[in-house]
Amino acid sequence: MRSRPFPVVIAAPSGAGKTSLARALVERDPKIVFSVSATTRPPRVHETDGVDYEFVDEAEFDRMLAANELVEWAVVHGHRYGTPARGIAAALARDETMVLDIDVQGARQIRRAFRDAVLIFIVPPSGAELVRRLRGRGTEPESERLRRLRNARAELHAAGEFDYVVVNDDFEGALAGLQAIVSAERRRYGRLLEPEAQIERIDREVADIVDRSE
Repeated sequence: MRSRPFPVVIAAPSGAGKTSLARALVERDPKIVFSVSATTRPPRVHETDGVDYEFVDEAEFDRMLAANELVEWAVVHGHRYGTPARGIAAALARDETMVLDIDVQGARQIRRAFRDAVLIFIVPPSGAELVRRLRGRGTEPESERLRRLRNARAELHAAGEFDYVVVNDDFEGALAGLQAIVSAERRRYGRLLEPEAQIERIDREVADIVDRSE
């Protein structure tokens, strides 16, 4: 049975591994696409404009806000991030599931805009592991890492606002958990397209077989 497409939000404290998981989820399912956020943050060494983020200046971000082009936006670690509405609309029109790699503030806004959105929160196996991962990235000074850790404490307390929680202690295991969630949500009765008609068709076929056998 076919189902209506829906947005999937993946949020987590910095260093929990949500971006890597989100991209792997997209790579392994042709019906899932990645939402490219706009941000005023400068690109990191390994990031590509238009692939990882749409890197824009403050003036362009202001223009996008004024034109109502962002379905959600937030200030995260001193920089602004937002999700262009055009990307979500295009994905839903193509019958695709869009994955949004955003923060807790953005997740709340997406839930208000899309009541059928699925919100998944990624957590690290321990505080020590979160610190290790942040330090292992080597992309921020110690002061920035400390700020991210302070923010992580507040973000962790928002886990109860999400539909699912996945512990990223083992990457493949966590990814399998995400895949299982998406698969189950696609089969949720309320998302199915005309399930009554399809069930009625099957019922008629079974009845016809029974009648011919009697």
